[in-house]
Amino acid sequence: MKNEVQVGIFEVIKNLLKGNSVVLAVIYTMGHFVIAMTVVSIMTDASIWEAGAVALVEPSLNGLWFYALHSLWKKYNT
Repeated sequence: MKNEVQVGIFEVIKNLLKGNSVVLAVIYTMGHFVIAMTVVSIMTDASIWEAGAVALVEPSLNGLWFYALHSLWKKYNT
């Protein structure tokens, strides 16, 4: 049995997934930055600042790609 908080969280997530593609793309890209910075830092022993500089390029492009895919999904899936 779900409590009010769980139901509220699921409703927020459900509404977010139906909502604005820009918001989802920004959330996705921010998470991707953190993951990319961590992986680059661990694999190359770079500082977090150096890893962050490297991690800015690829996640930014992935964020744009995600935005395009989500926009198309909403357009043709309704």
